[in-house]
Amino acid sequence: EGVEFLRLLVGIMVKTKAVLAAIAACVMTLSAATSAATAEVEGQKPQTVHGLSLFGTPAYEPGFERFSYVNPSAPKRGTLKLGAVGTFDSLNGYILKGRPAAGVGLIHDTLLTQSLDEPASEYGLIATSVTVPGDYGWVEFEINPAARFHDGKPITAHDVVWSFEALKTKGAPFYRYYYANVTKAEILSDYRVRFSFDSVGNRELPQIMGQLPILASHYWQDRNFEATTLEPPVGSGPYRVAEAVPGRSVTYQRVRDYWGADLNVNVGRHNFDRISFEYFRDDSVALEAFKAGTFDLRTENTAKNWATAYTGPAVEQGLIRLDLLETKRGEGMQGFVMNTRRAKFADRRVRQALTLAFDFEWTNKTLFYGQYTRTDSFFEGSELASSGLPDGDELALLEPFRDQLPESVFTSPFILPVTDGSGNNRKHLRKASRLLREAGWRVAKDTGMLTHTETGEEMTIEFLLVSPSFERIVAHYRQSLEKLGIKVGVRIVDVSQYQNRLDQFDFDVVTGSFRQSLSPGNEQRDFWGSEAAARNGSRNIIGIADPVVDALIDKIIFAPDRQALVTATRALDRVLLHGHYLVPQWHVRGSRLARWDRFGLPDPLPDYGLGILDVWWFDADRPAAKHSLNAAE
Repeated sequence: EGVEFLRLLVGIMVKTKAVLAAIAACVMTLSAATSAATAEVEGQKPQTVHGLSLFGTPAYEPGFERFSYVNPSAPKRGTLKLGAVGTFDSLNGYILKGRPAAGVGLIHDTLLTQSLDEPASEYGLIATSVTVPGDYGWVEFEINPAARFHDGKPITAHDVVWSFEALKTKGAPFYRYYYANVTKAEILSDYRVRFSFDSVGNRELPQIMGQLPILASHYWQDRNFEATTLEPPVGSGPYRVAEAVPGRSVTYQRVRDYWGADLNVNVGRHNFDRISFEYFRDDSVALEAFKAGTFDLRTENTAKNWATAYTGPAVEQGLIRLDLLETKRGEGMQGFVMNTRRAKFADRRVRQALTLAFDFEWTNKTLFYGQYTRTDSFFEGSELASSGLPDGDELALLEPFRDQLPESVFTSPFILPVTDGSGNNRKHLRKASRLLREAGWRVAKDTGMLTHTETGEEMTIEFLLVSPSFERIVAHYRQSLEKLGIKVGVRIVDVSQYQNRLDQFDFDVVTGSFRQSLSPGNEQRDFWGSEAAARNGSRNIIGIADPVVDALIDKIIFAPDRQALVTATRALDRVLLHGHYLVPQWHVRGSRLARWDRFGLPDPLPDYGLGILDVWWFDADRPAAKHSLNAAE
């Protein structure tokens, strides 16, 4: 069921590489602070610190030995084999053109990187220290003089500024938006750089700049950065491209003389000699390949597969493990997204009617083996989710917008319709029919089609899918919609066409997913902001262009403290829910991971990530590892 979610995520990865590269390059730390700025800003001296956190003070103090969740004795050996669905034609993961290879972020380091046991803290990688003023109006990074690209050339402030300017002017459209608040990038010395911002009070901007992937300016100076390429770029990360066969496989080799290998935060990390991705034409083929041992692990997103597909000798002998691995990341939202740029979805009552027509209880019982919980928040599973009626600070925040919001925001808790699971959804369909009539739609007697009383337009809806496995879910939903007089079509396309149509907003309904951090910020503009609604390739696939939403996003971005952030996020969540912009789907708490038992992993896992590429290791004593070695002998 989450296959559509994964496909969308693949598309998002192309445009969020500034964030994902920080995770893919994995978790590191800053060395001790090296200097203190002297200029005062609003009565506060800028502070040079060893790390940044949106929750206050970073958990790790200067000079710590290692992250607590790593195995400092983890052996460095073996190959991690992973599967990917679709194709790729480029090793440049920072432009809109082409489809980048899976895992390409492994070859580039960033200024800062996140720890997996904190919700929103970053420590240094290329940077040794970070300096911020009291008003967060700029940020400075001190570059580690030992930092090197794979060809041995030093990483300097020139590379940092070049990377920023290249991504903002020539990279995927996402970067122009993501760095829109950065007005200037200055080289202060060979190893010091400053980014100035167009506003103050945005606590997230220094961390956003810390996520900047640093590219080798000398490598790109005679090459076209905007073109796809299969030539392995010069990087600076823990891995380099060893082999790439377009559309078939890509393999990364651990860099033996990696410049950052001895940093304290790299203890117990980057443990695989090689990481490879094998491509398959669809997920069903990938599943069979996994069971045959072609690759090592897969996150299972289909309830039916999880319940029925993992059988056979390898499972019975304990060579394949099936685990539900939980973290504290929260679940976000997944749903049937309606493209509100199209007139038929412009009326909130129409969108609400489509929610009423979806029978989750029947779907969960009949198709999902009862494995799922209905999602009723865009910030599911976290303190950021709204509930009940607004009160206190949240009510005060929403009150100035009362005339611009649906009355239900203030008078009715958001509650999704619930059925008895029998498949008989008449009660909710009757209510949906009333809402459609109020919105100007009637069933024409001569055609039986839902028709707009003024324009004569017939209501037709096409579900755009990228995986045949999702068609069975739409099939029952389709029956309910057709009872309302709606003509429903289903179109299944390949990954490339699907992503292109998303980028161009050329669809009626798709399954969209919106993963959230526990400290939301500037990315909310790309999810729901008015500017993003008109920008091809943005994540605002819904097409929301609402000044109230824009104002609440700003309240989140410029929240002075954690409580203000929570209040503003709950208000935004409430407004989005009552806008009925999508039909909420479902979630399972944690990741359903099927894996050949040949790896060691932290116990317990870090709270905010599985760390598969980062801190797992090949364990020759595990059952599947022994089995492989015996077979080889």
